[in-house]
Parts: sequence; structure tokens; C-alpha cells
Amino acid sequence: MASIVNYYKDLMYNRNDPRTQDWLLVSGPGPILTIILLYLYFSVSIGPRLMRDKKPFDLRNTLIFYNFTQVLLSMYLVYEGLMAGWLYDYSYKCQPIDYSNNPQALRMAHAVYMYFICKLIELLDTVFFVMRKKQRQISFLHLYHHAVMPICAWIGVRFVPGGHATLLGLINSFIHILMYAYYMLSAFGPEMQKYLWWKKHLTSLQLVQFSIILVHNMQVMVTDCNYPKVLSFLLIVNAGLFIYLFGSFYVANYQVKRENVLIAREKSKITNGMIKSNGYTNGTVTHDYARSYKSD
Repeated sequence: MASIVNYYKDLMYNRNDPRTQDWLLVSGPGPILTIILLYLYFSVSIGPRLMRDKKPFDLRNTLIFYNFTQVLLSMYLVYEGLMAGWLYDYSYKCQPIDYSNNPQALRMAHAVYMYFICKLIELLDTVFFVMRKKQRQISFLHLYHHAVMPICAWIGVRFVPGGHATLLGLINSFIHILMYAYYMLSAFGPEMQKYLWWKKHLTSLQLVQFSIILVHNMQVMVTDCNYPKVLSFLLIVNAGLFIYLFGSFYVANYQVKRENVLIAREKSKITNGMIKSNGYTNGTVTHDYARSYKSD
């Protein structure tokens, strides 16, 4: 037991980046773990119980403002990630961490910290679902994604605020520009639905994102790169898990659903043909199936 405690102390307080150790919420794991546990408790227990006998909140203006802010923050993170290294100086094959006080290295460290703060702000996604009584939206994938990303970002700020793994934040922030733009437009109401045909492509982009992250970190494992291989291995495992979860979501919500719609349309044609052969029409049934297909 003593050896475990000593290893923990050595890891937390001797192998961390001294530049970031006193930044807000970064001094130790206690604050971030407390936030995540409270988030999970609110999302699956106390939140739904508080809303059980209440009407859903109308958060239209709040959601428009929130999602617009997220778009701006994501654009800022993409810009900072590019300017701090990935556009000019960083190597996509192997990028060690610069722990110096070089202005460029500090700029990347601050970008990683801002990414961490944004992951905490994104916990509001779930809070808004609870307040709107959209509990079906709070899936295992949703909770896992929102709980794990702040912890990953905290590890980045505490130990590796720069280098190879920051490509993850750059790509993720780019995806979030599109994602929160979609959420912002959908918050305006049903009249915007005709412009939101590209929803399923967001999931496709998520799958591409995690595939890039997986391959990008595999390079560290097979090359002599001065970057923590343990961290790269954990990112590979996490990316693989996300590929499985998002892939399952895509198949269930788009491929299977579309196949069911096509089957329903074929049944409708058969039913229409049988009824018409008996001297009747079935305009109502045809309309209902068409309306169902259009809504998907």
C-alpha cells in the first residue's frame, strides 16, 4: 500500500508540468473528479427526480446563445492550435512536448487549458437535456463522452500541455464548430429542419476524427518518439472505444432506421396494390408512409 501511495505522489507532484500546476482546477485531481461525479449524479438521479413533476423548461433563447458561444470558443481553439504549432512547426509523425517558457510553448499550454475549460462548459449539454425533460437523449454514449473528455483534458493540462496529443483537441474543436452550429440552428425551431439534413454526417465526422486519433497515436508506439507511450496507448484504447460506440450509434440511428423505412414503404406498395385490385384506394396509408419517410 505504501508503494502505491508513493507512486501516486511521485506521479502527481513530481512528473507534472510545473508551469500549469497552480492553474485553476489543475492543482490536483480532487476538483475535476468531484465535478464529474456531481455531473453524473445530477444527470441520472437528482436531476430527473427534480424535473419529474415539472413542465419542461423552454430554453430556446438560452440554447441559441449557448451554442453560438460554443461555436466561437471552438473557432478560437482551432485558431490557437494551428498558430501554436500544428500549422507550421509541429510534426504529424512525432511531436515531443516543449516544457520550456518559450512563448510558442506557453501559447499551446494555454490553448490546452482553454480546451479543458470548454470540456467543463460542455457538461451543460446534459443539464439542458434534463431541464427540457429529454432524458432519452442522455444515453451511455452521451454520459461517457461528456465525463471522460474533461478528465482527458485535465491530464493534458497537468502533465502534457503540448506535443503529439494536442492534435486531438484541434480536430475535436473543428468538429465542434459544425456540431454546435447544427444545435444552434435546430434551437430556432421546426422551420429550420429543412436546412439540417446533414445531421448524420456529424456522426460520420466523429468516426473519422477518432480514426485519425487512433492512427496518429499508433505512430508513437512504433517509433522512437520522445512522447509518453503510456498516454498514447490510453488514447488509442479510448479512440477505439469511441469508434465502437459512435459506430453502433450510427448503425442503429441511420442504417437500421432507413432499412425499416424502406421495408415499410415496400409493404405500403404491396398493401396499396392489393386494395386497388379489390376496387378501393388507399391514399391515407400512402400519405402516412410518405410523411414518415420524410421525417427521417
